[in-house]
Amino acid sequence: MLFNSYPFIFVFLPVTLALFFLAGRFAARDVAVGFLALASVFFYAWWNWVYIILILAEVVFSFLVGRQLERTDLNDRQRRGILTSAIVLILLVLGYFKYTNFFLGVVSDLGGAQLGPWNIILPLGISFHTFQQIAYLIDAYRRSAKHYRLMDFCLFVTFFPQLIAGPIVHHNEAIPQIRRPGFLKPRGINLLVGMSLFGLGLFKKTIIADTLAQIANPAFTAAHAGADLTLVEAWMGALAYSLQLYFDFSGYSDMAIGLARMFNIRFPANFHSPYKAVNIADFWRRWHMTLSRFLRDYLYIPMGGNRRGPARQMTNLFLTMLLGGLWHGAGWTFIIWGALHG
Repeated sequence: MLFNSYPFIFVFLPVTLALFFLAGRFAARDVAVGFLALASVFFYAWWNWVYIILILAEVVFSFLVGRQLERTDLNDRQRRGILTSAIVLILLVLGYFKYTNFFLGVVSDLGGAQLGPWNIILPLGISFHTFQQIAYLIDAYRRSAKHYRLMDFCLFVTFFPQLIAGPIVHHNEAIPQIRRPGFLKPRGINLLVGMSLFGLGLFKKTIIADTLAQIANPAFTAAHAGADLTLVEAWMGALAYSLQLYFDFSGYSDMAIGLARMFNIRFPANFHSPYKAVNIADFWRRWHMTLSRFLRDYLYIPMGGNRRGPARQMTNLFLTMLLGGLWHGAGWTFIIWGALHG
Protein backbone atom coordinates (compact mmCIF):
# COMPACT_ATOMS: atom_id res chain seq x y z
CA MET A 1 0.00 0.00 0.00
CA LEU A 2 1.63 3.23 -1.16
CA PHE A 3 1.32 6.48 0.75
CA ASN A 4 0.08 8.22 -2.39
CA SER A 5 -2.61 5.62 -3.16
CA TYR A 6 -6.32 6.27 -2.72
CA PRO A 7 -6.89 3.26 -0.40
CA PHE A 8 -4.22 4.56 1.96
CA ILE A 9 -5.25 8.23 1.97
CA PHE A 10 -9.02 7.80 2.08
CA VAL A 11 -9.45 4.51 3.96
CA PHE A 12 -6.48 3.14 5.88
CA LEU A 13 -5.15 6.40 7.34
CA PRO A 14 -8.40 7.98 8.60
CA VAL A 15 -9.75 4.66 9.93
CA THR A 16 -6.47 3.86 11.73
CA LEU A 17 -6.25 7.35 13.24
CA ALA A 18 -9.85 7.28 14.45
CA LEU A 19 -9.74 3.78 15.93
CA PHE A 20 -6.34 4.36 17.57
CA PHE A 21 -7.44 7.48 19.42
CA LEU A 22 -10.80 5.89 20.29
CA ALA A 23 -8.95 2.94 21.77
CA GLY A 24 -6.68 5.34 23.63
CA ARG A 25 -9.69 7.07 25.14
CA PHE A 26 -11.95 4.15 26.02
CA ALA A 27 -9.62 1.13 26.34
CA ALA A 28 -6.42 0.19 28.11
CA ARG A 29 -3.10 1.54 26.88
CA ASP A 30 -1.92 -1.87 25.64
CA VAL A 31 -5.09 -2.21 23.56
CA ALA A 32 -4.37 1.06 21.73
CA VAL A 33 -0.67 0.29 21.23
CA GLY A 34 -1.51 -3.26 20.16
CA PHE A 35 -4.10 -1.99 17.69
CA LEU A 36 -1.59 0.40 16.09
CA ALA A 37 0.98 -2.41 15.84
CA LEU A 38 -1.66 -4.68 14.31
CA ALA A 39 -2.68 -1.97 11.83
CA SER A 40 0.98 -1.54 10.87
CA VAL A 41 1.28 -5.30 10.29
CA PHE A 42 -1.87 -5.14 8.13
CA PHE A 43 -0.31 -2.28 6.15
CA TYR A 44 2.78 -4.45 5.57
CA ALA A 45 0.68 -7.49 4.68
CA TRP A 46 -1.17 -5.54 1.99
CA TRP A 47 1.81 -6.19 -0.29
CA ASN A 48 2.61 -9.80 0.67
CA TRP A 49 1.16 -11.38 3.81
CA VAL A 50 3.76 -14.18 3.85
CA TYR A 51 6.50 -11.83 5.04
CA ILE A 52 4.53 -10.97 8.18
CA ILE A 53 6.03 -14.14 9.65
CA LEU A 54 9.55 -12.94 8.85
CA ILE A 55 9.27 -9.45 10.34
CA LEU A 56 7.44 -10.62 13.48
CA ALA A 57 9.97 -13.42 13.98
CA GLU A 58 12.79 -10.90 13.73
CA VAL A 59 11.04 -8.58 16.21
CA VAL A 60 10.63 -11.34 18.79
CA PHE A 61 14.17 -12.62 18.18
CA SER A 62 15.75 -9.17 18.60
CA PHE A 63 13.67 -8.46 21.69
CA LEU A 64 14.66 -11.74 23.37
CA VAL A 65 18.33 -11.30 22.47
CA GLY A 66 18.18 -7.77 23.85
CA ARG A 67 16.85 -9.14 27.13
CA GLN A 68 19.79 -11.57 27.28
CA LEU A 69 22.23 -8.73 26.64
CA GLU A 70 20.70 -6.82 29.58
CA ARG A 71 21.60 -9.60 32.01
CA THR A 72 24.15 -8.77 34.68
CA ASP A 73 25.13 -12.37 35.42
CA LEU A 74 26.89 -12.78 32.05
CA ASN A 75 30.46 -11.64 31.47
CA ASP A 76 31.50 -9.44 28.57
CA ARG A 77 32.79 -12.37 26.54
CA GLN A 78 29.47 -14.20 26.78
CA ARG A 79 27.49 -11.08 25.94
CA ARG A 80 29.79 -10.33 23.00
CA GLY A 81 29.23 -13.83 21.68
CA ILE A 82 25.46 -13.43 21.92
CA LEU A 83 25.61 -10.05 20.16
CA THR A 84 27.87 -11.30 17.37
CA SER A 85 25.76 -14.40 16.76
CA ALA A 86 22.53 -12.38 16.66
CA ILE A 87 23.87 -9.76 14.25
CA VAL A 88 25.36 -12.42 11.98
CA LEU A 89 22.01 -14.23 11.87
CA ILE A 90 20.08 -11.04 11.10
CA LEU A 91 22.56 -10.09 8.38
CA LEU A 92 22.37 -13.60 6.90
CA VAL A 93 18.60 -13.17 6.53
CA LEU A 94 19.13 -9.77 4.86
CA GLY A 95 21.91 -11.21 2.69
CA TYR A 96 19.80 -14.14 1.53
CA PHE A 97 16.94 -11.98 0.32
CA LYS A 98 18.91 -9.02 -0.98
CA TYR A 99 22.28 -10.32 -2.18
CA THR A 100 21.94 -14.02 -3.09
CA ASN A 101 21.25 -13.46 -6.78
CA PHE A 102 23.98 -10.82 -7.00
CA PHE A 103 26.63 -13.16 -5.59
CA LEU A 104 25.35 -16.05 -7.71
CA GLY A 105 25.80 -13.82 -10.74
CA VAL A 106 29.34 -12.94 -9.70
CA VAL A 107 30.23 -16.62 -9.23
CA SER A 108 28.62 -17.46 -12.57
CA ASP A 109 30.62 -14.75 -14.35
CA LEU A 110 33.87 -15.91 -12.78
CA GLY A 111 33.29 -19.65 -13.12
CA GLY A 112 31.34 -19.78 -16.35
CA ALA A 113 28.53 -21.84 -14.81
CA GLN A 114 24.93 -20.62 -14.68
CA LEU A 115 23.92 -20.69 -10.98
CA GLY A 116 20.98 -18.34 -10.91
CA PRO A 117 18.97 -16.30 -10.53
CA TRP A 118 16.82 -17.85 -7.84
CA ASN A 119 13.19 -16.85 -7.47
CA ILE A 120 13.63 -14.63 -4.40
CA ILE A 121 11.26 -11.75 -3.67
CA LEU A 122 12.84 -9.02 -1.56
CA PRO A 123 10.69 -8.19 1.50
CA LEU A 124 9.72 -4.52 1.61
CA GLY A 125 11.71 -2.37 4.01
CA ILE A 126 13.99 -5.19 5.18
CA SER A 127 17.10 -2.98 4.93
CA PHE A 128 15.52 -0.34 7.16
CA HIS A 129 14.14 -2.48 9.97
CA THR A 130 17.31 -4.61 9.93
CA PHE A 131 19.40 -1.53 10.76
CA GLN A 132 16.94 -0.50 13.48
CA GLN A 133 17.22 -3.88 15.18
CA ILE A 134 21.01 -3.98 14.87
CA ALA A 135 21.23 -0.56 16.52
CA TYR A 136 19.01 -1.78 19.36
CA LEU A 137 21.10 -4.92 19.91
CA ILE A 138 24.38 -3.00 19.95
CA ASP A 139 22.94 -0.47 22.40
CA ALA A 140 21.61 -3.30 24.59
CA TYR A 141 25.14 -4.72 24.64
CA ARG A 142 26.50 -1.28 25.56
CA ARG A 143 23.77 -1.05 28.23
CA SER A 144 22.54 2.19 26.71
CA ALA A 145 19.14 0.77 25.69
CA LYS A 146 16.32 1.00 28.20
CA HIS A 147 14.30 -2.01 29.39
CA TYR A 148 11.46 -2.07 26.85
CA ARG A 149 8.21 -3.99 26.80
CA LEU A 150 7.53 -6.34 23.87
CA MET A 151 4.42 -4.45 22.74
CA ASP A 152 6.28 -1.13 22.57
CA PHE A 153 9.26 -2.69 20.80
CA CYS A 154 6.99 -4.38 18.27
CA LEU A 155 5.28 -1.08 17.46
CA PHE A 156 8.67 0.64 17.16
CA VAL A 157 9.87 -1.80 14.49
CA THR A 158 6.61 -2.26 12.60
CA PHE A 159 5.23 1.32 12.83
CA PHE A 160 3.95 1.79 9.30
CA PRO A 161 5.14 5.36 8.47
CA GLN A 162 8.83 4.36 8.58
CA LEU A 163 8.48 0.68 7.74
CA ILE A 164 8.97 0.85 3.96
CA ALA A 165 11.37 3.69 3.18
CA GLY A 166 12.58 5.14 6.47
CA PRO A 167 13.76 7.35 7.98
CA ILE A 168 15.87 4.99 10.09
CA VAL A 169 14.45 5.81 13.51
CA HIS A 170 16.45 5.07 16.65
CA HIS A 171 14.78 3.18 19.50
CA ASN A 172 15.78 5.87 22.01
CA GLU A 173 13.86 8.40 19.89
CA ALA A 174 10.65 6.47 19.27
CA ILE A 175 9.90 4.19 22.22
CA PRO A 176 10.03 6.89 24.94
CA GLN A 177 7.44 8.81 22.91
CA ILE A 178 5.27 5.68 22.74
CA ARG A 179 5.51 5.43 26.55
CA ARG A 180 4.38 9.03 27.14
CA PRO A 181 0.83 9.41 28.53
CA GLY A 182 -0.05 11.98 25.86
CA PHE A 183 0.71 9.51 23.07
CA LEU A 184 -2.87 8.19 23.14
CA LYS A 185 -4.62 11.56 22.96
CA PRO A 186 -5.19 13.45 19.68
CA ARG A 187 -3.47 16.83 19.57
CA GLY A 188 -4.67 19.44 17.11
CA ILE A 189 -1.23 20.94 16.50
CA ASN A 190 0.30 17.55 15.73
CA LEU A 191 -2.55 16.66 13.38
CA LEU A 192 -2.21 19.97 11.53
CA VAL A 193 1.59 19.82 11.30
CA GLY A 194 1.41 16.17 10.29
CA MET A 195 -1.12 16.77 7.54
CA SER A 196 0.94 19.72 6.25
CA LEU A 197 4.12 17.65 6.09
CA PHE A 198 2.25 14.77 4.49
CA GLY A 199 0.77 17.13 1.88
CA LEU A 200 4.19 18.61 1.15
CA GLY A 201 5.69 15.16 0.67
CA LEU A 202 2.76 14.07 -1.48
CA PHE A 203 3.30 17.11 -3.71
CA LYS A 204 7.02 16.36 -4.03
CA LYS A 205 6.31 12.76 -4.98
CA THR A 206 3.30 13.00 -7.29
CA ILE A 207 3.71 16.41 -8.90
CA ILE A 208 7.48 16.95 -9.06
CA ALA A 209 9.13 13.51 -8.98
CA ASP A 210 6.60 11.74 -11.20
CA THR A 211 6.70 14.61 -13.70
CA LEU A 212 10.50 14.56 -13.85
CA ALA A 213 10.33 10.79 -14.42
CA GLN A 214 8.65 11.52 -17.77
CA ILE A 215 11.86 13.30 -18.81
CA ALA A 216 14.40 10.96 -17.23
CA ASN A 217 12.92 7.58 -18.16
CA PRO A 218 12.87 8.07 -21.96
CA ALA A 219 16.48 9.31 -21.92
CA PHE A 220 17.76 6.32 -19.95
CA THR A 221 15.63 3.89 -21.96
CA ALA A 222 17.04 5.27 -25.20
CA ALA A 223 20.61 5.13 -23.88
CA HIS A 224 20.10 1.54 -22.73
CA ALA A 225 18.83 0.62 -26.20
CA GLY A 226 22.02 2.05 -27.75
CA ALA A 227 20.57 5.27 -29.13
CA ASP A 228 22.85 8.29 -29.52
CA LEU A 229 21.60 11.12 -27.35
CA THR A 230 22.44 14.72 -28.03
CA LEU A 231 24.36 16.71 -25.43
CA VAL A 232 21.17 18.46 -24.33
CA GLU A 233 19.15 15.23 -24.14
CA ALA A 234 21.83 13.50 -22.08
CA TRP A 235 22.15 16.35 -19.59
CA MET A 236 18.40 16.78 -19.36
CA GLY A 237 17.98 13.09 -18.62
CA ALA A 238 20.75 13.03 -16.02
CA LEU A 239 19.61 16.17 -14.22
CA ALA A 240 15.96 15.13 -14.34
CA TYR A 241 16.87 11.80 -12.77
CA SER A 242 18.95 13.48 -10.03
CA LEU A 243 16.02 15.70 -9.10
CA GLN A 244 13.47 12.89 -9.48
CA LEU A 245 15.48 10.72 -7.08
CA TYR A 246 15.67 13.49 -4.50
CA PHE A 247 12.02 14.59 -4.65
CA ASP A 248 10.80 10.98 -4.63
CA PHE A 249 12.83 9.96 -1.58
CA SER A 250 12.50 13.29 0.20
CA GLY A 251 8.77 13.26 -0.49
CA TYR A 252 8.37 9.82 1.05
CA SER A 253 10.41 10.92 4.07
CA ASP A 254 8.23 14.00 4.51
CA MET A 255 5.10 11.87 4.28
CA ALA A 256 6.51 9.44 6.85
CA ILE A 257 7.44 12.25 9.24
CA GLY A 258 3.99 13.80 8.79
CA LEU A 259 2.18 10.51 9.35
CA ALA A 260 4.13 9.82 12.54
CA ARG A 261 3.40 13.34 13.77
CA MET A 262 -0.34 12.71 13.38
CA PHE A 263 0.14 9.86 15.89
CA ASN A 264 2.10 12.16 18.28
CA ILE A 265 5.52 10.78 17.35
CA ARG A 266 8.32 13.02 16.12
CA PHE A 267 10.66 11.45 13.58
CA PRO A 268 14.10 12.91 12.84
CA ALA A 269 14.58 14.91 9.65
CA ASN A 270 16.05 12.92 6.79
CA PHE A 271 17.00 15.60 4.23
CA HIS A 272 18.35 19.13 4.47
CA SER A 273 18.75 20.62 0.97
CA PRO A 274 21.45 18.09 -0.05
CA TYR A 275 22.04 19.63 -3.48
CA LYS A 276 23.22 22.78 -1.72
CA ALA A 277 26.13 20.82 -0.24
CA VAL A 278 29.61 22.30 -0.77
CA ASN A 279 31.44 18.93 -0.77
CA ILE A 280 30.86 15.18 -0.39
CA ALA A 281 31.14 15.25 3.41
CA ASP A 282 28.57 18.04 3.59
CA PHE A 283 26.35 16.10 1.18
CA TRP A 284 26.17 13.15 3.57
CA ARG A 285 25.30 15.49 6.43
CA ARG A 286 22.28 16.54 4.37
CA TRP A 287 21.23 13.44 2.35
CA HIS A 288 19.46 10.53 4.08
CA MET A 289 20.73 11.88 7.37
CA THR A 290 19.43 8.99 9.48
CA LEU A 291 21.45 6.54 7.37
CA SER A 292 24.55 8.73 7.72
CA ARG A 293 24.00 8.76 11.47
CA PHE A 294 23.70 4.97 11.60
CA LEU A 295 26.82 4.42 9.48
CA ARG A 296 28.75 6.86 11.68
CA ASP A 297 27.63 5.50 15.05
CA TYR A 298 27.51 1.77 14.31
CA LEU A 299 30.16 1.27 11.63
CA TYR A 300 32.64 4.13 11.26
CA ILE A 301 33.23 4.83 14.97
CA PRO A 302 33.38 1.13 16.02
CA MET A 303 36.00 0.56 13.28
CA GLY A 304 38.14 3.20 14.95
CA GLY A 305 36.86 6.42 13.39
CA ASN A 306 39.62 9.02 13.35
CA ARG A 307 41.34 7.79 16.53
CA ARG A 308 44.16 5.82 14.91
CA GLY A 309 45.78 8.25 12.53
CA PRO A 310 44.93 9.72 9.11
CA ALA A 311 45.61 6.53 7.11
CA ARG A 312 43.28 4.43 9.26
CA GLN A 313 40.68 7.21 9.27
CA MET A 314 40.61 7.35 5.47
CA THR A 315 40.40 3.56 5.29
CA ASN A 316 37.47 3.59 7.71
CA LEU A 317 35.72 6.31 5.72
CA PHE A 318 36.22 4.42 2.48
CA LEU A 319 34.96 1.11 3.88
CA THR A 320 31.97 2.82 5.50
CA MET A 321 30.86 4.40 2.24
CA LEU A 322 31.60 1.22 0.28
CA LEU A 323 29.32 -0.78 2.58
CA GLY A 324 26.80 2.07 2.49
CA GLY A 325 26.72 1.75 -1.29
CA LEU A 326 26.19 -2.01 -1.05
CA TRP A 327 23.37 -1.42 1.46
CA HIS A 328 21.54 0.67 -1.15
CA GLY A 329 21.35 -2.19 -3.62
CA ALA A 330 22.80 -5.46 -4.83
CA GLY A 331 24.82 -4.54 -7.91
CA TRP A 332 28.20 -3.38 -9.09
CA THR A 333 26.81 0.07 -9.81
CA PHE A 334 25.93 0.52 -6.14
CA ILE A 335 29.35 -0.74 -5.05
CA ILE A 336 31.12 1.62 -7.47
CA TRP A 337 28.90 4.49 -6.35
CA GLY A 338 29.73 3.85 -2.70
CA ALA A 339 33.44 3.53 -3.51
CA LEU A 340 33.42 6.84 -5.42
CA HIS A 341 31.83 8.60 -2.47
CA GLY A 342 34.35 6.95 -0.14
